[in-house]
Amino acid sequence: MAIKVRVENLYKTFDTFEALNGISMQADEGDVVVVIGPSGSGKSTLLRCLNLLEKPTSGKIFIDGVELTSPKVNINRERRKIGMVFQQFNLFPHINVKKNIMLAPVDHKIMTKSQAEARTMELLTRVGLLDKAASYPRQLSGGQQQRVAIARALAMNPSLILFDEPTSALDPEMIGEVLRVIRDLAQSGLTMIIVTHEMNFARDVANRIIVIENGLILEEGSPDEIFFHPKEERTRQFLKLVL
Repeated sequence: MAIKVRVENLYKTFDTFEALNGISMQADEGDVVVVIGPSGSGKSTLLRCLNLLEKPTSGKIFIDGVELTSPKVNINRERRKIGMVFQQFNLFPHINVKKNIMLAPVDHKIMTKSQAEARTMELLTRVGLLDKAASYPRQLSGGQQQRVAIARALAMNPSLILFDEPTSALDPEMIGEVLRVIRDLAQSGLTMIIVTHEMNFARDVANRIIVIENGLILEEGSPDEIFFHPKEERTRQFLKLVL
């Protein structure tokens, strides 16, 4: 199995606060890795470092064998291979759904306008929103906006997609529709790293769970190992609070 993501001894410091304290991890091609842990433990910082939205203080990050942390790397080119879905939807409010999704592939000259339009319609069908192509973000529910954001991330045909608490800004009744789309992606073989507080979803969708606290990996393993046979007392305490 090819290694998709490799992180070596990653540190990230904000002023005097150490958000990441020497993280090393790996994700193979087709893995669905879910990162869990208490709020403020460094989960989102780790995700944002993986595509250099946050610049690590030290350590190395490799995606498909390319070191993103090398000063010689063309980060804009490499970042095109990585999709990112944020807590907030970050859609452009002044353009409709179709144009939101088409924008990046056309701007980066990855697709012609007609190719991007065809891909957009395919993706909107996949996320169940074909009838919203001409709608503006303000006309959509939170769950619909997040599904558009997922379609937009997929429009660049990424080989890796990162989800940063994709349901945390949603009302409870809208969470299920977004999780259904992510489950579908997981079954398609796309490599994904997901930060979430949805423990039942994490257990169902992941093939590997990483538990983080205080910027350190407490433990990692299969969903069965982490949820039913955790090795660390701190993991047991955390799961008792959230399950």
